[in-house]
Amino acid sequence: MITIKEIDKKNTYPVRHLVLRKGKPIESCYFEDDEKDSTRHFGLILDEKIVGVVSLFEKKNEYFNENEQFQIRGMAVLDEYQQKGYGKLLIQEVENYCLKLNIDLIWFNARESAKSFYQKLNYKTNGKPFDIKNIGLHYIMFKKLI
Repeated sequence: MITIKEIDKKNTYPVRHLVLRKGKPIESCYFEDDEKDSTRHFGLILDEKIVGVVSLFEKKNEYFNENEQFQIRGMAVLDEYQQKGYGKLLIQEVENYCLKLNIDLIWFNARESAKSFYQKLNYKTNGKPFDIKNIGLHYIMFKKLI
């Protein structure tokens, strides 16, 4: 049985570590603003195991004019559970959460390898790719919700 629900930030770290920060210290999985009251962490649970996570931060990006913006960070699905639609379910959960709050826009920095995944979910790129040191090439991506 698949469940998606809000989870504690600490429960995102093992999945973030295995997918996004392999070979780096577990401390690299902590993000600034993880602990803010407005931040939400969601976990996709399959058979009582967290196999996917995504975090949502109330954060404006200067490239967009919308008043109400949230940023996705730490989107990760364990390797053995990828290509099964679980990432799409997590993104849909985040979008539904934002729609309930009348959020205008969701944006994030997407790894080059994830760009096509997000494009299939109707996210668009903004600007040219840029490099995040020790992580790789990224694109700013976004979707207007309202």
